[in-house]
Amino acid sequence: MARLYPTQPIVGVGAVVISSDRILLIKRKNEPGKGKWSIPGGKVELGEKAEQATIRETKEETNLTVSSPQLIDVVNSIEFDELGKVRYHFVIIDYLVRVTGGASSASSDAAELRWVNFEDVESYDLTSTFREFFRRNSQKIRESGRHEDHPTLTS
Repeated sequence: MARLYPTQPIVGVGAVVISSDRILLIKRKNEPGKGKWSIPGGKVELGEKAEQATIRETKEETNLTVSSPQLIDVVNSIEFDELGKVRYHFVIIDYLVRVTGGASSASSDAAELRWVNFEDVESYDLTSTFREFFRRNSQKIRESGRHEDHPTLTS
């Protein structure tokens, strides 16, 4: 299915990766949101569970191995063109994940990767959907990242 001017919504996933009061952000290499910061993620493939897609996409974009996706929120991303036609339409399921291995580095759709302190996140040029998600969920993310079943990664 085409991302640009799709005939139906596309299901995507996002991975919230936390380490010592920092969140892992990627600078998007491609549209939509090219050049803006967000969390790792991408499209769910046919026959793939959303949790599996989260694990795969995180590995593809950050080189980190993750497990135990826990649902945080669902975000709708709909962009219209100047004629009012739907240019992009994504339903994004965001999960908190646990890092189990790897060394973080940008690859695939990530132009750049950074560990960002929670208090600095909103100073970045974020995608509108991630900004909305972060504002709505920042407290929940901080608290979830501190639980023992989701230990943080030191880097």
